[in-house]
Amino acid sequence: MTILPMTTNRSGRGIAALALTLAGLLLAGCSSTPDKPKPTPLDALSAPQLTGRQLWKQKIGDVGFPLSIAVHGTSLTVADDGGRVVSFEADTGREIWRAQVDAKLSAGVGSDGRIAAVVSKDNELIALDAGKVVWRQRLPSRVVTAPLVAGERVFVMGIDRTVQAFDAFDGRKLWTYQKSSDALTLSQPGVLAPFKDTLLAGQGARLVGLDPTRGTVRWDPSLATPRGTNEVERLADLVGPAGRSGDLVCARAFQVAVACVNAERGSLLWTRNAGGTGGVAVDEQLVFGVDASDRATAWRMVDGSIAWTLERLLYRGLTSPLAVPVGQGGGAFVVGDRAGIVHWLSRDGGATILRMPTDGEPIRATPVKVGVITVVVTSGGGVYAFRAE
Repeated sequence: MTILPMTTNRSGRGIAALALTLAGLLLAGCSSTPDKPKPTPLDALSAPQLTGRQLWKQKIGDVGFPLSIAVHGTSLTVADDGGRVVSFEADTGREIWRAQVDAKLSAGVGSDGRIAAVVSKDNELIALDAGKVVWRQRLPSRVVTAPLVAGERVFVMGIDRTVQAFDAFDGRKLWTYQKSSDALTLSQPGVLAPFKDTLLAGQGARLVGLDPTRGTVRWDPSLATPRGTNEVERLADLVGPAGRSGDLVCARAFQVAVACVNAERGSLLWTRNAGGTGGVAVDEQLVFGVDASDRATAWRMVDGSIAWTLERLLYRGLTSPLAVPVGQGGGAFVVGDRAGIVHWLSRDGGATILRMPTDGEPIRATPVKVGVITVVVTSGGGVYAFRAE
């Protein structure tokens, strides 16, 4: 976990110094590992309920930044730390195009199938068309959330939560949305997603619905009530990815709550206290997520009540989950772990119904689905496509 101090309406060097000190202490605490619990050993799968096979494997460079795998139609686009951006055909793994943006990356990838966008560590938004860099734009702050490319626009959100829109083809800035920021914000991917003709953006504990053509606010319900006696304890930023089922969008407020809103009306449906630092996945019945100890919980979509929890994967370093359909009308949630293993967990009670190995490196990005194919990327740059039947 990384926490960065941001500007605040309460001026003064004392506040800034305090924020820096708190951030340093948290970083030190997060990097201390002597007493870290050992991963829970995996139980034997005596009779897997699914049959899985690896369809293909590809290789890119190391992935240490918070990669989001961009999916559009039957293609997917990934990137590595060194600025290599590659698009693959999901069914076969055939490379469609490859580009080098000559910069180390901090965020990406966003794509609408034609324009792909990434952000460099030098705060430069870079757009590619069919593998060719077509424009670059300097940004005012660091970015760790993948850009969103939709409606011939590229949307980008900085760690200060400022949202900007650019023309996808020539890079012209179209608008900027900025609200008063808190003293501290998370240097962790937030929520930036489309919903029909509305742009969803996490702003602290609020999910804001923006007009994508003008950047004006349509609605902004709060998903959680920050608690605590100082700025660190009151951190409740929405973390990505969010999950969507129909008109319902669900997200996690960092270490505070999981909540769902009706994004058509912009109204809060329910919110439940829940720890955790990663995103959530949803299907038509459940919202699923894991906490900081990798305890998994499924909440009922209708009212937020707990359907089940499981502790079989404690301390295994799980990714944010993906919801996938399996079998005849069934469903599963997919997570990757630090040992490079991909787990399919049954929607009905969380039983492990399939496991698939990769290269033994940690699964870096949240798994994605392309039709019936599940794709993961490891920190060593392994790109794996699986099919579960």
